[in-house]
Amino acid sequence: MRIRSPRHGELTRLQDIERAAGRCFHDVGMPEIADDEPPALDELAGYESAGLAWVAADENDVPVAYLIADRVDGDLHVEQVSVHPDHARHGIGRSLLDHLADRAAAEAVPALTLTTFRDVPWNAPYYARCGFVLLAEAELGPGLRAVRAKEAEHGLDRWPRVCMRRPVPPPAAPLR
Repeated sequence: MRIRSPRHGELTRLQDIERAAGRCFHDVGMPEIADDEPPALDELAGYESAGLAWVAADENDVPVAYLIADRVDGDLHVEQVSVHPDHARHGIGRSLLDHLADRAAAEAVPALTLTTFRDVPWNAPYYARCGFVLLAEAELGPGLRAVRAKEAEHGLDRWPRVCMRRPVPPPAAPLR
């Protein structure tokens, strides 16, 4: 898989990826999440123009997964990462997260953060395997608190949610 910035004409493909990836929430009794609409095209275009959107493209250069991020409390915050189910369980989501971590390291950003469902196997347990740790309520900065408040307004608090953080080591010093 090649990770690159999305092209403007591919933004509808990102919506399709998210819709397909979201269907699995039906299997865990969360149809409202499964049926939730992905970000609007203008919102995705904002991430694209800010340089905070990436796709994993297949051998035909067609996106099969994507990640969008925000800057929250001095960290890079994973707003959304979605992998089309036809390409799931091949390390693509992890590769996108690692790509974001490399970007963070290059910018001297100390960590990645995200919010996710605590009990959904491909959410918090998966992110823990990718190096994220749970944050206690007292560890949340004002930006993450605002993200959580917006999620609560959207009704996501019907299911247990958590904030997680993955420290980003600084880039290695060049060898002399």
